[in-house]
Amino acid sequence: MAKQNNKQKTRSRSKNKKTNNIDSELLSLVTNLLNANVSRAFTARQIMKQLSLSNKAAKVAVHQILDTLVKQDKVRSLPKGKYQSTKEPEYILGTVDAVNPRFAFIVSDELEEDIKVESDALMNAWDGDTVKVLSYGPGHSAGRGSTRRPEGEVIEVVERAREEFVGRVEMSARYGFVIPDFRKLHEDIYVRLDDLNGAKHGDKVIVQVTEWPFQDRNAVGKVTRVLGKAGEHQAEMHSIIAEFGLPFDFPKSVEQEADKIRANITKKEIAKRRDFRQVTTFTIDPVDAKDFDDALSIQKLDNGLWEIGVHIADVTHYLQLDTALEEEAQERATSVYLVDRVIPMLPEKLSNELCSLRPEEEKLTFSAVFEMNEEGQIKKEWFGRTVIYSDRRFAYEEAQERIDTQQGDFAEEIIQLNNLAKNIRDERFGQGAISFETTEVRFRLDEDGTPIEVIPKVRVDAHKLIEEFMLLANKRVAEFIYHYQNKKEKNTFIYRVHDYPNVEKVADFAQFAQRFGYKLHTTDDKISNSINELMVAVEGKPEQDILQSIAIRTMAKAIYTTEAKGHFGLAFKHYSHFTSPIRRYPDVMTHRLLAHYLNGGKSPDAEPYEKLCEHSSEREKRAADAERASIKYKQVEYMAKREQQEFDGIVSGVTEWGVYVEMVQSKCEGMVRMADMNDDYYEFDAQNFRVIGRRRKRIIALGDKVKVKVINTDLDRRTIDLEFV
Repeated sequence: MAKQNNKQKTRSRSKNKKTNNIDSELLSLVTNLLNANVSRAFTARQIMKQLSLSNKAAKVAVHQILDTLVKQDKVRSLPKGKYQSTKEPEYILGTVDAVNPRFAFIVSDELEEDIKVESDALMNAWDGDTVKVLSYGPGHSAGRGSTRRPEGEVIEVVERAREEFVGRVEMSARYGFVIPDFRKLHEDIYVRLDDLNGAKHGDKVIVQVTEWPFQDRNAVGKVTRVLGKAGEHQAEMHSIIAEFGLPFDFPKSVEQEADKIRANITKKEIAKRRDFRQVTTFTIDPVDAKDFDDALSIQKLDNGLWEIGVHIADVTHYLQLDTALEEEAQERATSVYLVDRVIPMLPEKLSNELCSLRPEEEKLTFSAVFEMNEEGQIKKEWFGRTVIYSDRRFAYEEAQERIDTQQGDFAEEIIQLNNLAKNIRDERFGQGAISFETTEVRFRLDEDGTPIEVIPKVRVDAHKLIEEFMLLANKRVAEFIYHYQNKKEKNTFIYRVHDYPNVEKVADFAQFAQRFGYKLHTTDDKISNSINELMVAVEGKPEQDILQSIAIRTMAKAIYTTEAKGHFGLAFKHYSHFTSPIRRYPDVMTHRLLAHYLNGGKSPDAEPYEKLCEHSSEREKRAADAERASIKYKQVEYMAKREQQEFDGIVSGVTEWGVYVEMVQSKCEGMVRMADMNDDYYEFDAQNFRVIGRRRKRIIALGDKVKVKVINTDLDRRTIDLEFV
């Protein structure tokens, strides 16, 4: 009898232990579910559904757990059989990244992973807005073992990113709507008739939001500027300028300050500088350039070395601190180059006249001067303020003609510079610099601004010659300051840094390149050399553009900072931007700091400079986005006259909603929508950058050569719809 009782006790303990294990696991799952959704209440049945539970034993266990949690004051019991966590919610401050009309992501430095928010939980926040968000935690709506990203809801819109938007007016009898150009804004803005400012149906306008959307109501706005008829060149370019918050013109106070600056160079000023006016000097720039930042001088020295001067416009001589000019340059931070115009950082009086190193004029410059041998090895260097006289203004094509024919004025000097540049370039690549020869395009426009030809930009030796000496000057200036006086506490300076690429991205790129038969080493010490070998191997082949494009996307983004972290892509330990102060504010800061140290000044506080670096990096990105938008618009406009025509293309991107194709000749990119691919049902294979037909198993992958037909173009959305032929 005792044995039997002991067996029963053992079985009971075993059963209780098993039950306790199940209860412990369920306890954790239920607690986590409720704590991840502190703003929501669940019934026991809803909890079971969330956790993919269905049997009776689980139902009993869930009720027991809920009773226990209520007694422990970890959960509150609500009417109608609902339960809610008593945990205090933790709010996160983040920025809205609107993906489509259905959902957005909240991006925050506090988060390892972005939070997904359904559109009805955004509290009418728009893209770029700063919001306070409540996170539900990962996979709150999935079953056990869920790996879904965190989800949440916006609790408060803290700050609106912008108040003005660009769009097209659509009219009704009693009111109007502005349909925004901004792709990430999926709502129209209501405008009362009295607030249209003379805008008519089909006009492109700037609209200012006066009432933000509330519940199901649209935002309300008023038209502040009419840009012109949608589709007209000037209206569309002005739309892009306004869309990216770029300035249309300079404030009057800035123009007035610029006009007051005296153009003459005094003998007293020249006496302070090293004089290069008698040394052969010239500029090499695009044929349509008006602002000449840089010039090269060259002379053979008695010691057998070549003296090469890299002379940069001394913008800081004219751009003084605590002026309206300085404030405006700092705010703009960069010039922006759209397809038909430049939005300059400095007024024309400075950018195209006083500072521009125009031929046959004496100009004030800040120079890096190198004495080097025939191999391009530097034996001596000097940095300081100078005065020059440019003997000749060359377009790239003219300089290239001197290299090719070895004839013409200054041919000997240009050929010598080219030989030195090649040696410097070879050394740079030998140290691991990466060569990306991407293809860019420019447009030939008619009098109305309509694109009549897309012309790929071809890089020749003359481009590379200038590039190499500019890189050299930027590098040596950065190294000079970094090692200046050999101080332990390094002097504050402006660096251009480029971090190592993400290991996972490099691995994905290596896997993709392998599809074309190329092997890529992914260890840190071999990445750059391996990518270079790949770039050489693909040159002239159909896959060249796509592999280069993905390689660039694999890289980190270069930024400005006061931290000397080095430049991975160029294989430089220290690198700055010194050579373009007419069009880049970081170069202005570099000039000021370099002059400060050369005059014996002490290192200033880094924090204000770091903030200006962050601002400049943000402005640089904005400028690049605007430039791309203007190119994309002209590409769509160009292809609009070529609908129903067929073109050779290469698959340039694959997504779950369609296949992007870049047309070989024009470099225009369009998309074949997945919904329009009627020959099969295609499924997206993200890991292998491809789509696969479910029935016929047809594979369309990144880098594939295809033939497409242009079936539709949308100038408002800047999209080209294609179909496979």
